[in-house]
Amino acid sequence: MSIELLAPAGSPEALNAAVGEGADAVYLGLKNFNARIRSANFTYGQFEAALHSIRRMGKKTYVTVNTVFEQREADRIYQLLKYLNSLCPDALIVQDFGVLQMLKKEFPRLKIHASTQMNIASARGANALSKHGVSRVVLARELCLEELRGIRKETNMELEVFVHGALCVSVSGLCLFSSYLGGKSANRGMCTQACRRLYSRTGIEVKSGYFFSPADLQLLERLPDIAAVGINSLKIEGRMKSADYTGAVVRAYRMVLDAIEQGNEEQIRQSISKGEQILKGDFARNKTTFYFDSENNTDWLYPDQDGGTGIYLGTINKTKKKEPQKFALVNMNDQLNLIPAQGDTVRLHKSDDSGRLSHKLQYAAVDNSFPGTACWISIPEGFGKGDRVYLIQIKALSKHYKPVISKDASGKRVPGFEKAPPVSVKLSQRSASKKTLVFPEGLYIAVSSVNDLFIVQSAKPEKVMLNLNKKNIKYLFDGNKPPLPFKREDIILVLNPYFPQNDEEFLSSAIPQLVDMGFRQFTVNNLGHFSLFRDFREFVRIIAGPWLYTFNSWAASFIASLGADGIVSPLENNRQNLERTMGDANKSLRSKIFIPVFARPSLFHIRAYPKFNFNFKTFSDNAGGNFSLVNDYPEEPSLVIPEKPFSINDKIPFLKEAGYKRFIIDLCGPPLKKNDYKDLIRSVQNSIPLPRISRFNWKDGFYSGD
Repeated sequence: MSIELLAPAGSPEALNAAVGEGADAVYLGLKNFNARIRSANFTYGQFEAALHSIRRMGKKTYVTVNTVFEQREADRIYQLLKYLNSLCPDALIVQDFGVLQMLKKEFPRLKIHASTQMNIASARGANALSKHGVSRVVLARELCLEELRGIRKETNMELEVFVHGALCVSVSGLCLFSSYLGGKSANRGMCTQACRRLYSRTGIEVKSGYFFSPADLQLLERLPDIAAVGINSLKIEGRMKSADYTGAVVRAYRMVLDAIEQGNEEQIRQSISKGEQILKGDFARNKTTFYFDSENNTDWLYPDQDGGTGIYLGTINKTKKKEPQKFALVNMNDQLNLIPAQGDTVRLHKSDDSGRLSHKLQYAAVDNSFPGTACWISIPEGFGKGDRVYLIQIKALSKHYKPVISKDASGKRVPGFEKAPPVSVKLSQRSASKKTLVFPEGLYIAVSSVNDLFIVQSAKPEKVMLNLNKKNIKYLFDGNKPPLPFKREDIILVLNPYFPQNDEEFLSSAIPQLVDMGFRQFTVNNLGHFSLFRDFREFVRIIAGPWLYTFNSWAASFIASLGADGIVSPLENNRQNLERTMGDANKSLRSKIFIPVFARPSLFHIRAYPKFNFNFKTFSDNAGGNFSLVNDYPEEPSLVIPEKPFSINDKIPFLKEAGYKRFIIDLCGPPLKKNDYKDLIRSVQNSIPLPRISRFNWKDGFYSGD
């Protein structure tokens, strides 16, 4: 079986490079509804011309529609999908369950690939999508080789894996940091890369660093292992990168894949060696194999490396102004033996991490009057002494490729103005005659640990929600532990949103035992979770958690079709979108929607963080925000949570008037303090806003850039 090499095309120039160096397929985005809104992307005319040209070459084009959409955007997403249906690209890469549902119902001929943002890390997740018309899954990036083998054995789905490019510190599809800081949601293609920022740890010694800045993925030398697994497609990340980067990376991976197809081991070794030399000039970060060799790998974070890409040239020593230009003298890194030239592109990075900017040099000249190597370069306003300079593209090395798009790229089709058809949301209508199967109206309280259950019982919530982590499972299975302060029918067990293949055996064994013990209510947060309850659906009720993003009625309709008995509104959601999603057509469902009114949102989910041992639990950013690292159990993902919790507890009376009946106070995070809990419950009872809180996106909604 020949393996597909899939390359990014963030611009027409990058498309030329990808095709010119031998990519089998490219993925690209249009001007909206894709996870790289800030890349150049393609106009409709360019896209139509590219699609026709690529098709004539016998290659494939995949279009990214991989962000979540709000209810007010349903017409626009419908118009885009109808437009794409008229042209029929080889597949659409999607994240939103609403897009998936719309494609299934309205445009069934379009092929669907599930984005890595769907957070599919198990064969159960892949197989769940297969039943709904998805032909390929782009697996989460946090998987090791052993897990890839396990998934391949248990699914016939096409599998795609990332092999090269930038990484996220957070698990795929589970980052809320950028959204929390100002509504620029990663789920909306607006990520501000909070993981790449400068932070200061707090404690005995204050130290700054890029604590969460990952190296770049490079699996070139592991391609023989990946080929042996039976992976269908190898994906290169980089729609924000230059054409030179795209060309170099595709060239290296093409060389190795061709050698693997020939089957000569010596040729494979030589091609890997040559490919690694090519990749040394990709102007990217340090390289890592991430979790590929082991889920416990810890070599992929570089606290001393700032977040950007490029080769470090040096630091600005002084500046001068000669209208209309500004110039900077850079003390060069002599070890590189590399001098920038006019036409090269550099990235300037402010010393306090407050700004970064790419700049094409209008001027560059060596100054021999200074000791060592020094060079004057043109710089934009806003940068000065102490700021760092990185080389990201050398004009002299730029390679010119044959254009894929003809000069006449004035496409004949554009999206129309049709209205999206209405969609109904039908949550489970199963009998709720048994008390154990009822979700009563009122207050639900979520906690991380069994110990916290003993604190929250004083408020007498309708039910409690307990994280179903391995530590709590051990407690529940231990007959020598003190009895729980709540009856089992009053406890909802909440599954972790990250569900990797290596956890599948453990959970598939634990769930039946828990059901036998009398636990009959669960919250699922991953598509793969639903099948864990296939044999018990008569006895259990399932709530779709906030990580199964239901930002629109189409997504809610899809989740409801899986048998959900209730839905938790996403933490990123806002009041206006909630009202629109549960508008007149679905107003009767409001009583089955759970609204989080208090939470310390998990901004990052980090698979292996405890093993890094950075020796700090709290840290702050340059804007005065304070955050904590939470994990007291090394077998679970670690979380980064903000000091300021999200709270709309004072809005409960208004939500009740609108028809919502169930509210969640989520106290997951650090161990709960009794006094804090009492203050919180008092504020809920009296509808009084808490001090020092964040409204998250509730009031202002997502940042739109308008």
